[in-house]
Amino acid sequence: MFLDGTDTAPALIKDTGDILLLLGDRSTLARQPRIRVEQAGDAASLGAYRALRRAVFVHEQGLYERHDLDDRDDDPRTLVLLARDRDGAVVGGVRLGPVADGPDIGWWAGGRLAVAPAARRLGGVGAALVRAACARAEAEGVLRFDATVQARGEVLFTRIGWQRVGPVTVAGAPHVLMRWPIGRIAEHASAAKTALGPLLAGFAAGAGARRATLGGAGFVGDDGAPVPGTDVVAACDAIVPSMVERDPDWAGWCSVLVNVNDLSAMGAAPVGLLDALGARDASHAGRVLAGLRRAADAYGVPVLGGHTQLGVPAALSVTALGRARHPVAGGGGRPGHAVRLTADLGGAWRTGYRGRQWDSTTHRRADELRTLVGAVAAARPAAAKDVSMAGIAGTLGMLAEASGCRAVLDVARVPRPSGASAGDWLTCFPGFAMLTADDVGTLPLPAGPAAGAECGELTAGRGVGLRWPDGQITEAVTGPVTGMGTA
Repeated sequence: MFLDGTDTAPALIKDTGDILLLLGDRSTLARQPRIRVEQAGDAASLGAYRALRRAVFVHEQGLYERHDLDDRDDDPRTLVLLARDRDGAVVGGVRLGPVADGPDIGWWAGGRLAVAPAARRLGGVGAALVRAACARAEAEGVLRFDATVQARGEVLFTRIGWQRVGPVTVAGAPHVLMRWPIGRIAEHASAAKTALGPLLAGFAAGAGARRATLGGAGFVGDDGAPVPGTDVVAACDAIVPSMVERDPDWAGWCSVLVNVNDLSAMGAAPVGLLDALGARDASHAGRVLAGLRRAADAYGVPVLGGHTQLGVPAALSVTALGRARHPVAGGGGRPGHAVRLTADLGGAWRTGYRGRQWDSTTHRRADELRTLVGAVAAARPAAAKDVSMAGIAGTLGMLAEASGCRAVLDVARVPRPSGASAGDWLTCFPGFAMLTADDVGTLPLPAGPAAGAECGELTAGRGVGLRWPDGQITEAVTGPVTGMGTA
């Protein structure tokens, strides 16, 4: 519950420029703010916070008889943020943490917001604590952040940006369930893919024999493109130049990884690679090519040729060729199909890319990698997409868009490594991960070391929703991801 005494009236919503949130930037300490917000770090701080809660909720408001403590206070995952005045005294606090026992699936709640009566005259203390709680929740990878708010506090929360969900009763008093809108998935997918539709619209221009359809009929927006009149599938991916510059060996490895995954998603067996490399000098080029060569050897795919240019800014692009008589389309899903995620959870965050790139491949044996690559071809689902830089949720949105559907993802059922938060895992590049759609109960992909689970379904509509254990669905993506339309 968010219950902060009387610091909830609209008249007390003031400029909080003199309230410092200690979220990492200490350069403004010299300004001597009236209030600073920080995480409780010791037993004395927690004791002061709990004493304040008892004063507000038991003695002042009479919501509880003896104390307001509950099992959330005993959960080691629960965080407490404190507001201190210039003398260091605790004048406010709020707690936040996972809602349910068991693994943290990215559903948190804030509560027990209390402000000392004397501090309420300052104005904005409660609002500062709430804003700090929102920022901290998002930093922890939370994708759903709720709070039950006393009815008189709804105006404050609404002005901060919270959304009303519905009325509830807590401790016999009327409350409102509020939700902080977290747009991480939509923003990530938009940044990675939304420009594609308008940019590529011209390739569908023309008429008759001159008309071009990217990917070919039925394969719009796929990871690779079937070459007309053959069983050849071609794929091409470029590596971000900054990554080529600062981490050349990893860039070389990834240039093979992402292209082989693209072919794998279409059920194609890779037969060869072509690379185009730009580097500042021979030494840098050699480090890129060393990583590329190691990956090509591990996956058993020959490098057929390419182009190398020195004395230029870093750049790397690889084209992969594969063969598949009947490629699997990314847009082959239909309403009623189950969604399955098959992902290699082994490995760890790549050094320097924590929360963004999961390295599940460099430690694998060659036979394990080749089993992963052949999974889609062996299972032949109705639809498949390699999880790209759009992340799991964004890539599912692409599969749904190409299929003319909406997707719902069961967050608690998504296979996820213990070292990744829900927010990071659903938006990162996971190394090897395939999203497939087919009839409910279809046999899983025979993907060796990878884990798999049915964790959602395709329905009528568009976008991607996240379904939580209480049955509620929050919107992750509200519309098309690429704008390229259905396949």
